Amino acid sequence: QQQQQQTTIQRLLRVGFDWKPLCCFHNSFTIRKASLPLCLPFAQNIPVSLLLRSTKTINTMSLKEQKLSHERHVAIRAVEKASRVCEFVRNGDLLQTQSKEDKSPVTVADFAAQAIVSKELGKEFPDFLMVGEEDATFLRSEEGQDILKKVVSAVNEVDPDFTKDDILDAIDRGAHSGGPEGMFWVLDPIDGTKGFLRNDQYAVCLGLVRKGEPVLGVLGCPNLPANLSQPDGPRGCGFAAVKGQGCVTFLLENFDNESAFSKSNVSKRDAKEGSVVESVERAHTSHSLSSEISEGVGFVNESVKMDSQCKYAVVARGEAELYLRLPKKKSGDEYYVEKIWDHAAGVVVVQEAGAIVTDVFGNPLDFSKGRTLQDNLGVIVSNGVVHDKVLDILAKHFTQ
Repeated sequence: QQQQQQTTIQRLLRVGFDWKPLCCFHNSFTIRKASLPLCLPFAQNIPVSLLLRSTKTINTMSLKEQKLSHERHVAIRAVEKASRVCEFVRNGDLLQTQSKEDKSPVTVADFAAQAIVSKELGKEFPDFLMVGEEDATFLRSEEGQDILKKVVSAVNEVDPDFTKDDILDAIDRGAHSGGPEGMFWVLDPIDGTKGFLRNDQYAVCLGLVRKGEPVLGVLGCPNLPANLSQPDGPRGCGFAAVKGQGCVTFLLENFDNESAFSKSNVSKRDAKEGSVVESVERAHTSHSLSSEISEGVGFVNESVKMDSQCKYAVVARGEAELYLRLPKKKSGDEYYVEKIWDHAAGVVVVQEAGAIVTDVFGNPLDFSKGRTLQDNLGVIVSNGVVHDKVLDILAKHFTQ
C-alpha cells in the first residue's frame, strides 16, 4: 500500500499539485477530494504526513530533475503510431476531406490521428486533459457517416480493438480550454493538412503545457527527409524535447530504440551562409515582408517554403537559420490569432535545440491564455545569430 501511495504522490507532483497549503493540517489528516483538481480523484485519502515527508526531496527538484521521462516515452509512442495511421491514409484509398467553418480542410487522417493519440495518452494517464484541434461533431452527424466509416477503418489498421464509439469519445477528449493552471496536452493531429494532401510536408505535433508553459514536445514528420540535401534518402523523422534536457532526433522507424537517437542543435551560421524557412501558403505568412527581412538581414540563399511544424524541426537540426511566420490581416484591421496547437510542440523542440522564439515584438509566446496565442503577434524563430536584426526590421512595420 505504501508503494502505491508513493506512486500516487509522484503523479500528484508531476501535474503540479500544490501541497503547501496542507502544511497547516495535522498529520493524521488525509487529502480530501475537495482539495484536489477534478482530474486527480485517485489521490483521495493519501496521508498528508506521507505527502509532506516525500515532498522534502521530491517537490524541491527542478523540472529538469523531474525528467518527465515517462510522459516523453508515451508521447513518442503516441506520435509514431499516429504518424503510421496518417501514412496509411495518405498512401491508400481512404483519403477524404471535409471543409471546416474556417474553410480549412480536415481529413480522415486528422480524425484518426487524434483518436490514436488520445487513446495512447489515456492508457497511461486516465485523467489527462488535452487541447486538440479537432472534435467529433461532424462525425456524429448524419452527413459525416461516410467519413466516420473511413476513420474507423484507418484507426483499426493500427488498433483493431478500437470501436466506433471509443473513437468518437477519444477525439472529443481534445475539448480542454487550456489556460494558466495545471498540466495539459496540446495536439495538432496533422499540422499542414494541405501539405499532407499534396504528398508534401506535414507533422503530428504533441506538446505538454505545465502552468502555461510548454515543457515537452514531440514532432512526427513522416515525409521529412533525414537530410534535406538528400531528398531521395531515408524519410520519416521524429523530434523530442523536454525543457532543460535538450532535443533529440530520430527516424520514426527507430522510435523505440533510444540508442539510435541523436542530439539536435541549431546551426551558428550567419545570414550569408544560412537560409530562411517559411510557410507555403500565402494566407499563413506575408511573403513580401519575408523577402524584405531576408534582404535586410543579408540572406542570399533562396528561402525554403515548407508546410507545418516541420519548419521548427529543420531549424532545430541546423538546416535553416530563420523561420518567419509573419502576421497577415484576415479581415479589416484584425490580424490572425495563432492557435496553441500550431506551436506548442515545435517551440519546445526548437528552443531545446538552442533557438530563440518570440513574436514580432520580441515577446515570448504566451501559452497561458487558453486555446490561442491571443497576446502575441506572429512568430519569429532563429538560431540567435540574426534575431535582433530581424526584430529591428519588424519594428518599422508593427507597433505594440
